[in-house]
Formats: sequence, structure tokens, C-alpha cells
Amino acid sequence: MKPFVLLATRAEDLPADEEYALFLRYGGLTAEQLIRVRLEAGPMPQFDLDDFSGIFVGGGPFNASDPPEKKSDVQHRVEAEFQVLLDDVVTRDFPFLGACYGIGTLGVHQGATIDRTYPEPISVVPVTLAEGAASDPLLDGMPPTFEAFVGHKEAISILPPSAVLLASSPACPVQMFRVGTNVYATQFHPELDVEGIMTRIHAYADHGYFAADELELTLAAARRAPVSHPSRILRNFVERYAR
Repeated sequence: MKPFVLLATRAEDLPADEEYALFLRYGGLTAEQLIRVRLEAGPMPQFDLDDFSGIFVGGGPFNASDPPEKKSDVQHRVEAEFQVLLDDVVTRDFPFLGACYGIGTLGVHQGATIDRTYPEPISVVPVTLAEGAASDPLLDGMPPTFEAFVGHKEAISILPPSAVLLASSPACPVQMFRVGTNVYATQFHPELDVEGIMTRIHAYADHGYFAADELELTLAAARRAPVSHPSRILRNFVERYAR
């Protein structure tokens, strides 16, 4: 099997390593089958897509809607690299699944409106499939509504004509979309479990996702309901595109 690749942007080792472990676990992959590239640590390699089965993008601290002058040199570099990569991915309709930060990268590339209209605090929310979305292969076996972990300051408020809406939540109209046949993105985190989100809550306690005195409330919100279905999307992606 050709390996998959995970493009990551987390600078903190603990949540970065745990994110990789979660993609391995819920994708049913070994370390040899999932190559991780930490983009915050250095430039994106020049990929030959023919060498891979598919691409994952994890979450991270960057916000596409931040003013250019507030973005770091690393963020500007990573954004430029994703534009080049996605030119190739979208043109070839190459298997791609971007989670959280990944929805921003694909959204920007396709001309979506990304702003602070629909943020969601770190929590568990009900995600509902759009009409007809249940027939999508990546959503095979998913219930019409399922619980998922979220936590984001920005979101897509207007999808471009090139995108097909697949899922929404009460406070965020674009939770998942598809471009072409094989290029996907989710606002929620399909890789996360309870232990993983607890790690991230502690790791990013000072990143503005919640007030300093709201740590316990945030931890409780992440335990509000059991989350078991989103990881099926990762497994469906791997099973569909492994080659």
C-alpha cells in the first residue's frame, strides 16, 4: 500500500504527537503507512502525489481570517505552500481530507468566505448531514445526526459554487464539504477522542479559545456527550483510497 501523509501545524510536541497517534489509531494505519510532516518546523516537501494514497490535514493554531499583518512568517509560508499543493490536489481530484485547519486551507483555495461569524467554543455539538449526503462514500454508516468535537474561532460562512455541503451544526452552517469527488474538509475533528481533546484544552488554554477562568467549564463541555461516530470518516477514507 502506498502511504498516506498527514500535514500538521501544531508547534507543541504533546498535542502534535497525540494528533498523529489519533490519526494512526482511527485510520487503522501503521507508522509506515502514515507519514507525518510538521509544517511549522520547516517547508513543505515537493510531493509527487503518485507516491501517496491520500492526504490528511490536521488542526492547528492558524486562522485564515486573521489580517495579514498579524500572521507570522511561518503562517504566510504554510498558506502559500497549501495554495500550490491544492492547485494540484483539486486539479487531479486527489484524495484529501482536511480537518479543522484543513477546512480553512481548502476553503481559501476555493474562494469561500471565512470569517468570525460562526465560531464554536471547545465542546461537543450535534452535526447533521445535509440532504443527500448520506450517500457519500465517506459518510457510509454515519447516522443522520451525530456528536462531534469542535473548537474554532473562524468558520466558512459562504461556500463557493465548487463545493457541495455535506454537514452542518446548529451554530455553524458548514461542518463538512466536498470539492469534486475526492477532496473533503471538516470543521469538526474526526480524529479526536475524549483523552485527545483534554490534552488540547490544557495545551491551548492561553490561546484565546476560552477565558482563563473557564478551564473547568470547557473540560466539562467536552465531556457533555459521548463521541464515537466521527472517527468512522477517517476509516472510510483510508478504506476507500488505500492503493
